[in-house]
Amino acid sequence: MALTPRLEVRQAQSLTLTPQLMQSIRLLQLSHIELNGFIEAELLRNPLLEREETGDDDAVEPAERAPEPVAMEDTVIHGERIQSAESIAESYDTAVENVFPDQTGPDAGATGGRGALAGGTEGGEVPDLDQFVAARPLLADHLAEQVNLILKTAGDRLIARHLIDNLDEAGYVAVPLEAVAAQLGAEIEDVEAVLQAVQGCDPVGVFARNLAECLAIQLRERDRLDPLMARLLAHLELLANHDMAGLLRAIGCDREDLVDMIAELRRLDPKPARAFDAGPVEAVVPDIYVRPGPSGLWQIELNSDVLPRVLVNREYYATVSARTRDGAEKAFLTDCLQTASWLTKSLDQRAQTILKVAAEIVRQQDGFLTKGIAYLKPMTLKMVAEAIDMHESTVSRVTSNKYMATPRGLFEMKYFFTTAIASSDGAGDHSAEAVRHRIRQLIEAEPTHDVLSDDTIAEVLKREQGIDVARRTVAKYREGMNIPSSVIRRRQKKSLERIG
Repeated sequence: MALTPRLEVRQAQSLTLTPQLMQSIRLLQLSHIELNGFIEAELLRNPLLEREETGDDDAVEPAERAPEPVAMEDTVIHGERIQSAESIAESYDTAVENVFPDQTGPDAGATGGRGALAGGTEGGEVPDLDQFVAARPLLADHLAEQVNLILKTAGDRLIARHLIDNLDEAGYVAVPLEAVAAQLGAEIEDVEAVLQAVQGCDPVGVFARNLAECLAIQLRERDRLDPLMARLLAHLELLANHDMAGLLRAIGCDREDLVDMIAELRRLDPKPARAFDAGPVEAVVPDIYVRPGPSGLWQIELNSDVLPRVLVNREYYATVSARTRDGAEKAFLTDCLQTASWLTKSLDQRAQTILKVAAEIVRQQDGFLTKGIAYLKPMTLKMVAEAIDMHESTVSRVTSNKYMATPRGLFEMKYFFTTAIASSDGAGDHSAEAVRHRIRQLIEAEPTHDVLSDDTIAEVLKREQGIDVARRTVAKYREGMNIPSSVIRRRQKKSLERIG
């Protein structure tokens, strides 16, 4: 059959992701902090959007509000006027700027005393206290100020600045000195001399090249770096392995001296720079509250404090559109109205979806909420998606960066999704998180003379709870919880008994 061109008419259906649909999908996976940032940007861009005010004070007109209490009520009651800055300065026989540094200029004496004393501005507004919060110091700036005082030549300061730029988060020099010398075209002896000079900067221990040197710098500052301590720092690997017998032989000291030196090392800071360059600690705010109800059921509630509330100002839209004759302006207003309406619907749909997913998680993990982590059931995204008739990707987006406050604590919603481990007796599967918890319990309860190996832990799990888990799985879970092997644990327990 010959190939010839022809025209055909076909009818088909396809799903197209419109910008509004893409926005709704994006809103699902945003945390409440990211969502509030997005809403703030939309409020600035869209004139038809406004934040809903829920406070009771907003219903009262300003003229009807009760007067605020005066700060210095006793003075006002007795009819005494607060003294001005000039009169206060005269009583102390000094200038106004010495009493009130900010109260200078021709209006210093005439300014009302209450405004000056309260720290108010000329318009009577109280300044924001956040403007006066001290900024967190940066490690680079803190060290640069000291380097300028310690080093005299510009070449040495350049080397020191390069060393500062190559410090890691702990305060260690992260590059070899040979690389620094080659990059700057300097002699290795000069780089080493600068390094030795700046190692005395605050915080003590910065500019070290390894842990032993960091501890040595701090001990030298305390005048505790004697020959025995130096030999201990040279054998830190034996200390990390809790090989006390090997340490006693390598250092050549008795047990009491070794205990004292180890106690001295524990008082040092292995990461001297961790107090700098740290971002502000942000508290985790739950999106869902789960509380026990009076009838034995669980009460699930959205945290209204983190839910943005926005409204569409249709009255403003009607007023402006009635006065607008330009086509482009009318199109802009129509687009703003559609966007605002879609955003409010998307926010409501997001809240309902989060509540729906959380309710299903609580239903399936009732045993965990009632009895503890040992009763955490294996659960997947597919199980929740099928129960609430949603797609797995939707459940995944809803549970990302969302937190649930329960009687057992605050958990990320992703925490409740764990893989299943088969049961040897044919009963229900076990959650991987519950198995990890049981492994940790067994290891914490093991005696010194009978440290459990991974094979023994696997046998105990199978014998006591019917958990069919392999030795390598036990080892993987143990390493994931930063628990050392049975050999190292036995050595640690014996060393603690000897020291004790």
